[in-house]
Amino acid sequence: MPGRGREASARIARQLRDALAALLDQRTPFGRLALTQVVLTAGDTLLTVSLAGSLFFSVSPNEAHKKVILYLLLTMAPFAVVAPLLGPIIDRSRGARRATVVMSTACRAAVCLIMAGDLQSTLLFPEAFTMLVLSKVYLVTKGSLVPLVVAASERPGGNELASANARLGLLSSLATLAASIPAVGVLELFGGAWVLRLDVVVFVVGTVVALRLPLGRSSRAGWDEQGRPTAESTTAGDAWDEETPMGALGPRANTHPEVILALSAMSILRGLVGFLTFLLAFSLQSHGKASGWYGLMLAGSVAGALVGVMAVPRVRKVLSEPAMLAVSIWSVALAGALAAFVGGIVIQALLAFVIGMASAASKPAFDALVQRYVPTAAQGRAFARFETRLQLVWVLGAFLPVVIKLPLTGGDTVIAAVAAVTGLSYLTSRRALRHRWVAP
Repeated sequence: MPGRGREASARIARQLRDALAALLDQRTPFGRLALTQVVLTAGDTLLTVSLAGSLFFSVSPNEAHKKVILYLLLTMAPFAVVAPLLGPIIDRSRGARRATVVMSTACRAAVCLIMAGDLQSTLLFPEAFTMLVLSKVYLVTKGSLVPLVVAASERPGGNELASANARLGLLSSLATLAASIPAVGVLELFGGAWVLRLDVVVFVVGTVVALRLPLGRSSRAGWDEQGRPTAESTTAGDAWDEETPMGALGPRANTHPEVILALSAMSILRGLVGFLTFLLAFSLQSHGKASGWYGLMLAGSVAGALVGVMAVPRVRKVLSEPAMLAVSIWSVALAGALAAFVGGIVIQALLAFVIGMASAASKPAFDALVQRYVPTAAQGRAFARFETRLQLVWVLGAFLPVVIKLPLTGGDTVIAAVAAVTGLSYLTSRRALRHRWVAP
């Protein structure tokens, strides 16, 4: 057992070294994208700390419910702007991916500076909405940038997409932890306005860093005269019956059924994350244990996310991306059932850990499926619409414990049941899909 523990510690240390080495190697396209990811994640963390200190934790529980509902609406609304407008621009214009990241980051620096003077004003809400829109712009664009930097790497391979996504996720988690410490310190000493002023500096640095992202090629060349993706814009996995319904990508690109099934599973996982987050927040607040215990739950979730993203490269060597999604879903179902059976607050930290780990491990797998099966010339719209759905489901999951008072054991039962049904549905649907492929 001590030998296994040392081996696991050495493996974790090696993954951390590899991720940091990739970040520090600014000669490679992936290193430049990783640095952009780290800086912008730190900026988002500072913004979150500032708004949380100003809008949620400083108010009464009744007022907190109203502000949380407004916040949930604000987090969902940006995708209504991003999805229909940004995707086609990214897919059709040469260099649009890099230009979009640069412009959105520069705008975030400007809006942060304005927000610093409006924390007590009603103007804060439209300004926060603008920041959320700009944040989602980067989230969507990043998804279509990953295949470009992986294709430019020296060792492209079948596992590279999932590994690259996981490495970015690991760096994001580390950036969140690193940025939260000074953010909380500045908030306590000087107030939310100075956190936002510090964030201005971070986003200015992010703008400079984003200028070094790869330009990419013109995706317009990936379309034929009928508006279909050409052979050069697809990979071998993109070949799918042209009679398949158009689905989530609109009239110009088909959606592979493997992606559709993965999206459904990923949506449920994301919804359960939102559900547990606010179930714990209001349940603990009602018991007068909001601060310390909720901090423990968040720590468990962050630790689970770190374990999840670090496990992806190793797990991907033995499991396919769909299998990784299935294992994630069933892990949540088992953890939810255990929490409901045992009961109590302490077991919720374990559930938060498992859900954080499952969500973090499954997202790189889902992104890799999209990047493999969706033509490059359609990935901007694909990620825009898929992220819209994931955010919508997260909001719907978060709404339930906000508007319906649930005991912790009741919420755990809901998590276990939903995850079990989703896992069973995912397995049976993929089996039916395989039978369709091998049928004569």
